Amino acid sequence: MKHLGKLGGAFVAAMLVAAMLASAAMATTPAPGFSQFAGCPNPKTEDPAVEACVTSVVTGGNFKLGSKNVPIEHPITVSGGSNIEFENFVANSKGGMPPVKQKVPGGVIGLTGLTWLAELLGSEALTLYAATELAGQPVFHGTNNITLPIKVHLINGTLGNNCYVGSVSNPIVLNLTTGTSGKLTGLEPKFHFDPALEIIHLENGKYVDGTFSAPGASGCTLTLFGFIPISINGLVNAESGLPAASGTNETTQLITTEIAEPSRVYP
Repeated sequence: MKHLGKLGGAFVAAMLVAAMLASAAMATTPAPGFSQFAGCPNPKTEDPAVEACVTSVVTGGNFKLGSKNVPIEHPITVSGGSNIEFENFVANSKGGMPPVKQKVPGGVIGLTGLTWLAELLGSEALTLYAATELAGQPVFHGTNNITLPIKVHLINGTLGNNCYVGSVSNPIVLNLTTGTSGKLTGLEPKFHFDPALEIIHLENGKYVDGTFSAPGASGCTLTLFGFIPISINGLVNAESGLPAASGTNETTQLITTEIAEPSRVYP
């Protein structure tokens, strides 16, 4: 009986620990209706400096880098938290800006000018994608301006795994605005407030940047027959017009943003 009593006590203790762990896990899970803010750190358990949860989704537009113009066909999400001035952006493991592949017109041949690759590899193997990745901390300047340091990953099996334009040390810095930038003019988002959930919606804003510059490509290696690596940074730069000075690049991004108080996301 004593052993049973000890086992029972141990079982109760284990159940209490499990309940505490489950409670802690639940604390980092957004409340119903707020799942879009999962990338926002919980100020109670992850980052006490978080005063606002923010999720922005790029729903369309284009990104012209040098001579290459890539349509944004698949939504790109940036989510996390910030202070009340929308500075000091932070994100947990579910947030940030997960890379989303966008198809690059012209493929690898358009990127390199090497037409003989079509016969060697076949057209299916020459499809090229570009994925935008964060290369620094986003800064939201109110609701009409966003500073976004990025790097662009050029993705194709023949180019190796590290073909990039921009880097953490030398990023492409987008200064997106709903005003005028270069030859482009944006449009302020429409404001909508959801009184039931207390979520601010900034819908269908048109953010533009026609003045950013871009460095040359790096890490682009054409791998022939699976084992012969040839650096082709020079080819990529020549065919893509890189490095590209201010005035030769542009982006238009259609963005919808949602903002909520952390106390609503994590009650």
